[in-house]
Amino acid sequence: MKRFATTLALLAICATPALAANPIRISQVYGGGGGTTATTDFVELFNASGSPVDISGWVIEYGSAAGLWNTFTGNAFIFPAGAVIQPCSYLLFAGNVGSGGAPSIGADYATSPNTQFNMSGTNGKVMLVTKLNGDGTAGGGVACGSEVGVIMDKVSWGSANCAEGSATAALTASTAAMRNGGGMTDTDNNLADFTTGVAPAPRNSHSPRNPVCLITPTRTSTWGTVKSIYR
Repeated sequence: MKRFATTLALLAICATPALAANPIRISQVYGGGGGTTATTDFVELFNASGSPVDISGWVIEYGSAAGLWNTFTGNAFIFPAGAVIQPCSYLLFAGNVGSGGAPSIGADYATSPNTQFNMSGTNGKVMLVTKLNGDGTAGGGVACGSEVGVIMDKVSWGSANCAEGSATAALTASTAAMRNGGGMTDTDNNLADFTTGVAPAPRNSHSPRNPVCLITPTRTSTWGTVKSIYR
């Protein structure tokens, strides 16, 4: 009887469907701020779950194509207390403000002064992590593969290293990297998950929620957290 019960337990485990990765992911990246399309560099986040997620203390960090994360003081932004992404919704972080004539993108959070977080419009990388990398200060710097905290997501474009899978194609002053499915697609391969060559279309916390996500929200799971640790 004991063996039979054990067998049933194993079958139940095997029959359990694979659960999704961490629901908070980078859904769009644009580093060509100052052109006629968007005023600022920006990183858009998306919550693919059916519950609000508090990202207080989480950090967005930028690195040049072959450089360190958080090399310069302005290359890291720590979300303040109370930063929450609602279910199936977006959150927009704005970085460096360029000199072009495009309208404001309506960011939920932005660097101050606005000359910081200056991303490359062609080749670079950005990640969302639970703890500031380096020596614990902005500008501390740390190499790819030596990050601290849990990496929730990362995206590399062009010739940049440290991608999930393979990097997306290079960007331009008029194009962004946009996660497919309005943020829903996440196979842990930047090249497969993102479309490039499209005009930036930043979405913020007031933008319409993803309708597909509203129908079938991704479940938050222990597996998703474990998976993110070993990216």
